[in-house]
Amino acid sequence: MAAVGSGGYARNDAGEKLPSVMAGVPARRGQSSPPPAPPICLRRRTRLSTASEETVQNRVSLEKVLGITAQNSSGLTCDPGTGHVAYLAGCVVVILDPKENKQQHIFNTARKSLSALAFSPDGKYIVTGENGHRPAVRIWDVEEKNQVAEMLGHKYGVACVAFSPNMKHIVSMGYQHDMVLNVWDWKKDIVVASNKVSCRVIALSFSEDSSYFVTVGNRHVRFWFLEVSTETKVTSTVPLVGRSGILGELHNNIFCGVACGRGRMAGSTFCVSYSGLLCQFNEKRVLEKWINLKVSLSSCLCVSQELIFCGCTDGIVRIFQAHSLHYLANLPKPHYLGVDVAQGLEPSFLFHRKAEAVYPDTVALTFDPIHQWLSCVYKDHSIYIWDVKDINRVGKVWSELFHSSYVWNVEVYPEFEDQRACLPSGSFLTCSSDNTIRFWNLDSSPDSHWQKNIFSNTLLKVVYVENDIQHLQDMSHFPDRGSENGTPMDVKAGVRVMQDPRAALHGRAGQGGGP
Repeated sequence: MAAVGSGGYARNDAGEKLPSVMAGVPARRGQSSPPPAPPICLRRRTRLSTASEETVQNRVSLEKVLGITAQNSSGLTCDPGTGHVAYLAGCVVVILDPKENKQQHIFNTARKSLSALAFSPDGKYIVTGENGHRPAVRIWDVEEKNQVAEMLGHKYGVACVAFSPNMKHIVSMGYQHDMVLNVWDWKKDIVVASNKVSCRVIALSFSEDSSYFVTVGNRHVRFWFLEVSTETKVTSTVPLVGRSGILGELHNNIFCGVACGRGRMAGSTFCVSYSGLLCQFNEKRVLEKWINLKVSLSSCLCVSQELIFCGCTDGIVRIFQAHSLHYLANLPKPHYLGVDVAQGLEPSFLFHRKAEAVYPDTVALTFDPIHQWLSCVYKDHSIYIWDVKDINRVGKVWSELFHSSYVWNVEVYPEFEDQRACLPSGSFLTCSSDNTIRFWNLDSSPDSHWQKNIFSNTLLKVVYVENDIQHLQDMSHFPDRGSENGTPMDVKAGVRVMQDPRAALHGRAGQGGGP
């Protein structure tokens, strides 16, 4: 059984007295240091009477999801009318209101994990794609949280989905082994146009006038024209008409993000490659200009009418003018990997830069045109929402830091009869393959005596086992991501079990990956 000291280093000398890891755990306001560990005075748990499954389901409701499984921008979307942000969490769609810090949830009744989603332009619906065999494309009513349509046209998983701006069509792109690209008349539940794509497609985007959409992927930028494909009145599915973008000397690149221009840039299409190139195509599909982002890797982009945001490695998001590709600024970086969130009590702590620090890669972006907010998902499964109204004075609106890998155990912190608890009432602990133990509390009451940190409204403290940050970035193979996402994660690594909540507080937990 391994033990963790105050610095987070693993120790196997169980007989040695262990220092506490409580330095940095949030204290009560006005309290200079944490109180001594009190004797446990547990309250007796009330045994629930036997009830039917239906009764239990009616009694239990999901309050909050602490996690995210969005692996790229296909798993993140924004309602252009309200600014609500939706993202994937297993088989659940989480709809976040950042202003109120409140979540709503849509459950995939098929119990399959979700792979992609997108809001409709009016914000009334969300379309989702699934992983696994015979995946469905489903339409959900956002207000009622129920399914309004189910469309079956893929065999091996759905990589991307999107509504057309005029809401007449939905496009769904399968994974590489599926190869199917479908255009749906979703109100009639029929495929109106279809084609096969032999290469891996990573992202797609609709033109502002709904006349075409663009897919990008491995050595692939292709324009698909809906007016030509769907104007003929036929009863069967017609071939989808596509034309390749003229890449010139850039034809060997892997393109991982695409966004059709808005407003005065509606005739342009912007793409970003893994190698760190931002490209602009004109209305004739010709590569008009491109610039080097000067990063080791880029992964995503999104646009507003005036700006282009490019997500890159090491927490970098570069901002450019849409009409000229002129570089303007960088977003502030998020937390560095291994940060002690409990120490971040002042806003200035976010901009504290540690020497030789490593920052999580940016993997997904979406833009809120109402509030001028940019939502960013990072590779350590953290989310930040930035106010970019003034790109020279960017501020953080909301953020949350989740586990980046499997959660193996959850322990509830005991309730104490006296007032000497080290954590607020209702706290709980989780341990994960990302080699961390995390302390959480969902109490959002402004009357709480416990001071919140600037990174999260729910996360109180992170203990990094062995000071290990290599498992903090999600390096696992996602469906259809090939080898670009790194090597598979060792699922035996990390913390598997906590002896009890007091043990975790004082640095004792069981680790996987060893005897």
